[in-house]
Formats: sequence, C-alpha cells, structure tokens
Amino acid sequence: QVQLVESGGGSVQAGGSLRLSCAVSGYNIGTDCWGWFRQAPGKEREAVAAIDSGDDTSYADSVKGRFTISQDTAKNTLYLQMNNLKPEDTAMYYCAADLDGVNVACGSWSSPPVDFGYRGQGTQVTVSS
Repeated sequence: QVQLVESGGGSVQAGGSLRLSCAVSGYNIGTDCWGWFRQAPGKEREAVAAIDSGDDTSYADSVKGRFTISQDTAKNTLYLQMNNLKPEDTAMYYCAADLDGVNVACGSWSSPPVDFGYRGQGTQVTVSS
C-alpha cells in the first residue's frame, strides 16, 4: 500500500523559506508523476509543482522562480523547496502521486496536474506579512 507522509511545514514571515518533504513507502519514486498541490480554506485546490520519471518539472505560474520540486530516489523522498514565501502561499500542502499513468510526462506540461490518485495527509504552511 502506498503511503505518503509530508513534513516540514510551519509558520514563517514573508520572504522566508521552507522545505517540505514527502516520505514515500510502498512504491518507488522516480517513476510516474509526483507532485504537490495546496488548498487554502474556502478556496479550490491549486496545483503547485510536478515532476516525472525523466526529472522534468512543471510549476504553477504563481510559484515559478520561487519553488523547486525534486526527488531523491535513494531516500524515496519528494521535496518542495519554497523560497521568498508570500502570504498568499498560506495553505495546506499535499504531496501527491499518479501511479495509474494518467498524468503521463507531467513535468513537460505547461501547468502541473491538479488531480492525482494518491495524496498524503498534508502539512500546513503559514506565511505572515
């Protein structure tokens, strides 16, 4: 059974940085499509970033140049490095995986996918001004 466990969230001031981690068990990363999405209270889910088996990456326009997604196959862990955080980045962040071949080559998409078959429990990121 695939399990995704996020960590690294917290509260920071605007301009600060956080690195989110997603420890994966039951499946090997570095294959298929993996990503991060976020959701703030009262708002729709927003895709943030995605990475595919070729290490190609895709980002939402709102985070381009500030966020970096990466995967460490040796640790079977997905990361999201977030720099220059803004108050509008405040949300619950979820690690997600598409293991059914729906989001093929997702890193080459103009925008990351928002729908994944698997997700973690989320980690809260709060950015104050």
